[in-house]
Amino acid sequence: MQTNRQDIKNSQATDSAEQVIKKPIEVTRTDRSFDTIADHFEKKVYGGLKGDIRLAVLRRDIFAYSAQMSKTLGRPLRILDVGAGLAQIAIELAAQGHTLAINDISVNMLDKAKESVEQSTQNLDITWYVCPYQALEEELAVNTTENFDLIMCHALLEWLAEPAAVMDFFDRHLTENGAISLCFYNPASFDYRNLIMGNFNLLDNTEYKADNKKSLTPNHPVAKEEVQSWLETHHYHTLLASGLRVFHDYSPLKRGGHNDPEAVIRMELRYSQLEPYKWLGRYLHLLATRTS
Repeated sequence: MQTNRQDIKNSQATDSAEQVIKKPIEVTRTDRSFDTIADHFEKKVYGGLKGDIRLAVLRRDIFAYSAQMSKTLGRPLRILDVGAGLAQIAIELAAQGHTLAINDISVNMLDKAKESVEQSTQNLDITWYVCPYQALEEELAVNTTENFDLIMCHALLEWLAEPAAVMDFFDRHLTENGAISLCFYNPASFDYRNLIMGNFNLLDNTEYKADNKKSLTPNHPVAKEEVQSWLETHHYHTLLASGLRVFHDYSPLKRGGHNDPEAVIRMELRYSQLEPYKWLGRYLHLLATRTS
């Protein structure tokens, strides 16, 4: 049986058309703001034991280091919190006498943070910056020419369109012996929790995306190996690594000590820096300093 050239051309045209139709639509990623769901964010993230665990681990890691660093330098620290959200840790550091610059892209989130400051009887040294971090450089230049001893970036990387780019910002605004505190969503914990819960269909669905209109599960999390490679490339040395919520979220049946919030926090703190448990944390916290 012979096939003429016109049939071949028609067939090729059809295949080409099908390829065009099947080609997935590329969606341009943008940085995420929680401005429209600030109340939902506050309740979901910090309205229960999950938030208490998160803050307990970060307090232990950061406060011990900042106290030692301040003692070494003989002065209060200059600290920047990028993408601060409700800024609990930053506000507590200001209450300890440090100078804080607090930034977030969301007006509503920082308004909530300011409300908590207004309830304080202390005169806190805080400057507020409502803008994307990419515009923060210009805003900072208006108020200070000094770099920061500590830069905190918590639960921001997974919501940035180009997360690796923030490392260049850190390099420009950190003192020579300064430190960065990175807390970010752990994508391995998503897989592990869904394995435990039996959500195999979700894990088999390679096209799955959370509804980010209200969901606080990021669709583009950054793996720890990638963050560690950034730190190495930019010449940082990791001082400590902690897991936040290394077991609490994996316990569908609350029994025994799980019914005692103080006991849960105590055990979370104990296992948060132990191998291999820390790498199961829903979030990971890395504290790193510049190397010469």
